[in-house]
Amino acid sequence: MPTDMIDCSAYTLEPLHADGELVLYRGRCASATNDGRARILVLAPSRDHASPLTQARLEHEASLAADLDPRWAARPLQVGRHHDRTVLVLEDPGGDSLLQMLGEPMEIGVFLQRAIGLARAVGGAHAAGLIHKDIKPAHILIDTATGDVWLTGFQIASRSHRERQAPEPPETIAGTLAYMAPEQTGRMNRSTDSRSDLYSLGVTLYQMLTGSLPFAAVDPMEWVHCHIARQPTPPSDRIGSVPAPVSAVIMKLLAKTAEDRYQTAAALERDLQRCLAQWVAEKRIDGFPLGEGDIPDRLRIPERLYGREREIQSLLAAFERVVNGGAPELVLVSGYSGIGKSSVVKELHKVLVPPRGLFASGKFDQNKRDLPYATLAQAFQRLIAMILAEPEAELARYRTDIRAAVEPYGQFVVNLIPELERVIGK
Repeated sequence: MPTDMIDCSAYTLEPLHADGELVLYRGRCASATNDGRARILVLAPSRDHASPLTQARLEHEASLAADLDPRWAARPLQVGRHHDRTVLVLEDPGGDSLLQMLGEPMEIGVFLQRAIGLARAVGGAHAAGLIHKDIKPAHILIDTATGDVWLTGFQIASRSHRERQAPEPPETIAGTLAYMAPEQTGRMNRSTDSRSDLYSLGVTLYQMLTGSLPFAAVDPMEWVHCHIARQPTPPSDRIGSVPAPVSAVIMKLLAKTAEDRYQTAAALERDLQRCLAQWVAEKRIDGFPLGEGDIPDRLRIPERLYGREREIQSLLAAFERVVNGGAPELVLVSGYSGIGKSSVVKELHKVLVPPRGLFASGKFDQNKRDLPYATLAQAFQRLIAMILAEPEAELARYRTDIRAAVEPYGQFVVNLIPELERVIGK
């Protein structure tokens, strides 16, 4: 935990917006302070006692200061304690929160200017080796006069070029579900990379252009289902004045698989520039091939499975029978080590979402062959972690059902899986 004290007494703090457990303030000073700053941004917890996770994320963003360029990001200055709370002080590049500009569809020319600035800022983050992982209007500042754009909200940004998200309960996944790329939900059997940011950018651009999100959902699992399975209505179908090429650009960003999206923010920026140039000159935009010359900035091995269509279909067919008929089935997947059994089984992630199923797995380890049922215990430990993340009403239902299922051998099962005691008690 930071121990440095931060004095913001010289600034008048005005809240820009709240974002989950954090509030972004703009600090204004009548005259420049000792360090020469008349304005700062302050990111502070919304509650007096912030969770350790929130504090850790503020410290993480502060650690990225050297990677963040003031041309496209609000650069961290200091993390420390202010009024007994951990806060992060950032440079204030100016501009207004994009969140405050939403609600009505933007005029095409204005939209394109701001979208170009956004694509440039996201491209800057990617060129610096960062995946933002939480791009959304609350994390975007725009100078409406110049069109300059700066990103904020790097609390969960990653320096890794590729990450694999586990299929955790959607309530616990880092990020914002309404803007989250399908692979970031952990239900696509695909990794998260810079193209995941481009999907989130697509959701943001859709909202700017139409005044609403591409999807609507009432709970976290429905948001996951929207992103991995539902096709959004093209912006031009929602608003007839949206030129078809602009609509197509956004739909390309919202492709379910990363290979079908723009591969780089630079290619997106070029297409947007082309749209803007013709719109300014002629007030119309003719169709053109999207993403020409869109060469990935690094080698990426596609994660699609090849030659396993029959096996995957057999697995999905068995699952469909269980869902429709209710009778349990056992499917055995065999093969040499490293042949891809786990990748085939993980194709179930996607189809588990609509029926709200839970996925748990355990891996056989030859070094644990002397531990009875070790693999089953590992699978159930993960399952119990998901159950414990459920709301209390749902947890109570699980508690009743599991108690009935394990009686009268509950203690034997708890001995094998100690975590179960947190669900059913002693």
